[in-house]
Amino acid sequence: MLSRWMSGSSRSLEREYSCTVRLLDDSEYTCTIQRDAKGQYLFDLLCHHLNLLEKDYFGIRFVDPDKQRHWLEFTKSVVKQLRAQPPFTMCFRVKFYPTDPAALKEEITRYLVFLQIKRDLYHGRLLCKTSDAALLAAYILQAEIGDYDPGKHPEGYSSKFQFFPKHSEKLERKIAEIHKTELSGQTPATSELNFLRKAQTLETYGVDPHPCKDVSGNAAFLAFTPFGFVVLQGNKRIHFIKWNEVAKMKFEGKTFCLYVSQKEEKKIALTYFAPTPEACKHLWKCGIENQAFYKLEKSSQVRTVSSSNLFFKGSRFRYSGRVAKEVMESSAKIKREPPEIHRAGLVPSRSCPSITHGPRLSSVPRTRRRAVHISIMEGLESLRDSAHSTPVRSTSHSDTFMSHVRSSRAESSERVAVISDEMYSPADSVLPTPVAEHSLELMLLSRQINGAPCSIEEEKESEANTPTATEADEMGGEFKALCQGVGGNGGTQAAQVNKFVLSVLRLLLVTVGLLFVLLLLLIILTESDLDTAFFRDIRQTPEFEQFHYQYFCPLRRWFACKVRSVLSLLIDT
Repeated sequence: MLSRWMSGSSRSLEREYSCTVRLLDDSEYTCTIQRDAKGQYLFDLLCHHLNLLEKDYFGIRFVDPDKQRHWLEFTKSVVKQLRAQPPFTMCFRVKFYPTDPAALKEEITRYLVFLQIKRDLYHGRLLCKTSDAALLAAYILQAEIGDYDPGKHPEGYSSKFQFFPKHSEKLERKIAEIHKTELSGQTPATSELNFLRKAQTLETYGVDPHPCKDVSGNAAFLAFTPFGFVVLQGNKRIHFIKWNEVAKMKFEGKTFCLYVSQKEEKKIALTYFAPTPEACKHLWKCGIENQAFYKLEKSSQVRTVSSSNLFFKGSRFRYSGRVAKEVMESSAKIKREPPEIHRAGLVPSRSCPSITHGPRLSSVPRTRRRAVHISIMEGLESLRDSAHSTPVRSTSHSDTFMSHVRSSRAESSERVAVISDEMYSPADSVLPTPVAEHSLELMLLSRQINGAPCSIEEEKESEANTPTATEADEMGGEFKALCQGVGGNGGTQAAQVNKFVLSVLRLLLVTVGLLFVLLLLLIILTESDLDTAFFRDIRQTPEFEQFHYQYFCPLRRWFACKVRSVLSLLIDT
């Protein structure tokens, strides 16, 4: 009896798994889930911990063993989706950026979106001019340390904070000037609200870039925003397609196709190539979810979408949440006392030594970054006018973006700079977020990582699987898989071979099935009373007569006999 109880308890323990979710303020939430727990259960636990009601804008992101990022699907088992060894580590992030973040009902929601956009700014996803960058950073500074106090904030105090991948002393002075003269008296909530209003006006607001190549082999980044589909090349937005113009999205292998409906019933197909089939499928699923969330009026209009063609089943996916309009209507009905917000390390005034070791430097952890080489992008104009391109929406920022690297690494003869694999330091960033406003030269540095050059820094969500610096050092080279090209590790190649073999077998089975159906149809037609010249000629051939008398007639008699016996049994009973 005791051994049976112990074995039963051990089995129950095996069915429980520890999950750690890293939040937007870099704190961690740990819980235990059952083996069959769905993603919705874990997400609800997390939102309850955060006291969050407007939760439809957020999601849980994880990285699989092949270093491919995914959004946790709420209708499926957490354990089956992660495919990794416990304990599981994931990240809580904004999945759908609000169309108007200032219109969010609760301050806790605005604060979480503020933290996300602050991360985007730091990791180079939110691109802007120097003047905009200085204002955004000043809002962050006001929210973090409060009003400027000359007794506690000596000269150069803004340099103790890292707002961007890299910035100059001139920008630091501009940030401090705005903080001293323009933002005095603003509460943290007001500063965060003004920050959101400013960030919303930027063209790369809500961008989560997916590295791809266009049909010409040029590196590009595809992204989905609250307003539509965006194509970024270098540091500039070259295409913008509204959601109501997106007719369909499909993928097959590494190929992603976007079908665009324009005026006068003109349709255009945009084709891009992802680094891996898994990355292409992730891109397709993100596009389906974003289009459903922002475009549809009701969640009842959501349909299951398939990437299949005539013979292959392909992938099927269905967005399972509410749409943006329903979320806004639901938020308007919230009537509760505003929950208390615990801002990480927020102190009204903080001395300079405290700032040096304060939360801002640790609020965005330093992550390992891949070696990035950005090639000189030529032919932007030809790409805009090419047959497969869509109308280019004029950008509000005519300023180009300058890439900064260590001067010791610059090769002036080839205009190429190389940043080796090392622990990421903001001073080494190749893509600063703020840009010199009067610069007209486009300096895009290049290199190919396994055949796929990259030009925009992505935040490494794979940090969720590297809890210590030692482990990060051991796994340094593996993060290149996020942006790899045609090549890959042995596991990826084996998976691609298996998929190819399965596709060939599927094609053979479909072909044999079609031939069998056609043969059966031909026999039925020839044995029928249909009197045409074609069938008369077939019936007069010796081969058909032999088949008719030796095989078809006996088979017909046997089948008729069986039918009569079954009918007689039914009548008797």
